[in-house]
Amino acid sequence: MGCISIPFRRLPHQPKLFLRFLDDFSSVSKFYSHPPAMEAVKEVARSLDYPVERRKEVVAALRDTNHNLAAAIPGGSAATERNLERLENGAVAVLSGQQVGLFGGPAYAFYKALSAIRIAEELTEAGIDAVPVFWMATEDHDLDEVRHVSWFHAGKLTRFEVPVEGIPGRPVGRVELGAAMESLVKSASELLTGAGSERVARILQESYRAEETYGSAFGKLFARVFAEHGLILLDPLDAQLHRIAAPVYHKALADRDQLSAKLLERGKELEAAGFDPQVKVTAESTLLFHMKDGVRQPIGFHAGANGETHASGQSRTGTGASGGSFKSGDASWTRDEILRLTGTAPETLSPNALLRPVVQDYLLPTVAFLAGSAEISYLAQSQVVYQHILGRMPVLLPRADFTILDAKADKLLQKFQLCIENIWAGPQELRKQMEAISLPKQLAEDFDKRKALIETTLMDLGADIQKLDATLAGAVATTREKMTFQLDKLREKTGRALDERAGRIAEYVEFLENLLYPGKVLQSRELSFLPFLAQWGAEGLKELKDLASSSNLKEHRIARMAG
Repeated sequence: MGCISIPFRRLPHQPKLFLRFLDDFSSVSKFYSHPPAMEAVKEVARSLDYPVERRKEVVAALRDTNHNLAAAIPGGSAATERNLERLENGAVAVLSGQQVGLFGGPAYAFYKALSAIRIAEELTEAGIDAVPVFWMATEDHDLDEVRHVSWFHAGKLTRFEVPVEGIPGRPVGRVELGAAMESLVKSASELLTGAGSERVARILQESYRAEETYGSAFGKLFARVFAEHGLILLDPLDAQLHRIAAPVYHKALADRDQLSAKLLERGKELEAAGFDPQVKVTAESTLLFHMKDGVRQPIGFHAGANGETHASGQSRTGTGASGGSFKSGDASWTRDEILRLTGTAPETLSPNALLRPVVQDYLLPTVAFLAGSAEISYLAQSQVVYQHILGRMPVLLPRADFTILDAKADKLLQKFQLCIENIWAGPQELRKQMEAISLPKQLAEDFDKRKALIETTLMDLGADIQKLDATLAGAVATTREKMTFQLDKLREKTGRALDERAGRIAEYVEFLENLLYPGKVLQSRELSFLPFLAQWGAEGLKELKDLASSSNLKEHRIARMAG
């Protein structure tokens, strides 16, 4: 597998705060607890204080989840079971996670898992026992974000999409896939090619069935793809984990006023530094959702003196330290009532984007969190929540990111002397470059010779004219520029005529854009990884894992597929 690197700062649409985090950490260090470096990870690992009893409870829940997801795998997942034992016996966790998208979602979900696996291996090799854990975001309720995926095949994009059914606002991990799944899996499997196509098709068919949910299907897919790598999967909908996390929910609600003030202040600090806060926070915000009748709704806070009137119209006496009421949909609570809820029914509570990573790292002995550019940006807000509730925060590391070239794309890039950034510049620039290169060699040389001859002739003529009348110098320069411009245009039109006659340039542009910049976003954010896995097979996955090492943390990798 050939591979080249590009710094993240040269990629399109990268958040400004993320780039500063990588390239000039000292300028944003107040927003994060550690620099993005392996030495920082090792320091956190050496000083981490994580309760033994909590470790046992969490591992018991994880063992149930992973056993269920791997139940149909012949022999189960021995590597994952070994890693669960290591976690139970004191290993630290290297964590990543993602929404549970259809067929595994965009490719970067797989790259996150590979990143966690590789960094955990590096720590273990350095004498710090570490295991990889993947947080499946099953509590997320944005169904539109997970119910579709794009498939690249023979130069074209195929979009697979599950119809929307049932009540909106449900956690996606509880939404059943439904009857349409059989035909979607069949269609997707038929598009797979390569040495690993039969295996990937079988994994799809075993994982994505009508009776599965988005969460269970995603989990079964990942359990099979990463069975040899020992990836531990975590489902936050697990009621056992909610009970363990109840103290975090309690503190987030008991200290809502202080946390709100700190988050509002952090937002002002980010804005003063020239960055936009990624998660909106208001004076009425809390960090939790409430789940009722299967629907996930935010909990808001309404300040008021003791004896305030609730939305129900009933008057209650607030017994909390600062009064006020909490409301979610048609439910409302005093401060004391909602604090009791964290103990009696913690499974009805769910953290928002700013609290979720804190819950994650309360549950796990996390030393490194492999995150994407947007996540690292909003974790600048979460940092104040971490410090208030946990008093610690793991090291944030950028997840590995890849753009994969197949053999045809690689040949086209070489033929037309293109680099990946030409593709990112858009179709007009790409087409212009390809048309210029596509001229026959002799014709191109003739254009260059005649252009040079015209420029030389005009320079000589211009010198003579200026001797006659110096005021004509501008006219001479303008004439030279116009003639050069027209000759360049003629060269472009000639190249266009030659290749359009065969209909090739448009086809090449479409092919390269569909593969390398689909929908004008990075490949890893749009395309499914499974067709690449079918082409590469298990060995290709291992090669990508090795490329997801700490030595490549600040680089986007362009990987070439052989064959």
